[in-house]
Amino acid sequence: MDILRYVVIVLVGYLLGSFPTGYLAAKAKGIDPRQHGSGRTGGTNILRSAGRGAALATILGDFLKGAIAVLLARTLLDTDAAAVVAGLAAVLGHNRSVFLRFRGGAGSMTNAGVVLALAPHVLLLMAVAAFLAAKLSRTASIVSMAAAVTMLGGLAASFFLSLSPIAYMVYGVLACALILFELRPNIERLRNGSERPVERY
Repeated sequence: MDILRYVVIVLVGYLLGSFPTGYLAAKAKGIDPRQHGSGRTGGTNILRSAGRGAALATILGDFLKGAIAVLLARTLLDTDAAAVVAGLAAVLGHNRSVFLRFRGGAGSMTNAGVVLALAPHVLLLMAVAAFLAAKLSRTASIVSMAAAVTMLGGLAASFFLSLSPIAYMVYGVLACALILFELRPNIERLRNGSERPVERY
């Protein structure tokens, strides 16, 4: 029975993550974000292609997808493993949405929603790291990487301090890997100096 519940948790988490928040927010303004900029449906590309309002709706929606996936998993099967599996499925769904021919974003905000539901104290560390990275670089990809790496370090430290289970640290490793994998083009542009900063809107 638990195996069936895990299957349901994975499917629900993936479908929640796949919900194309950014695509729909941009489409409401007659814009297909996949045809602009990076082609992603995350907050930064929506900001550049569809404006601040659509970007704010995208950020909020993507954040909630991650948090809701974990909370639903807790309802179906209240274990740390279930919460982690749901969170990973949501991040993967956001990055590779079944509704967008397996395209999407980089998973940063969906991951933040997952961390809120798993370990809110780590989210605070991520927010500080993201704020500092934004101030110093004004580059969205650096902000995303700073938040992801801080999450991993925070969840590892939290485990070693007996504040959270090892399952959360496993989540940190895998989620960080998923995000960095999607940011490979950005990392390449950072290396050659062509990565575009976020302008003021």
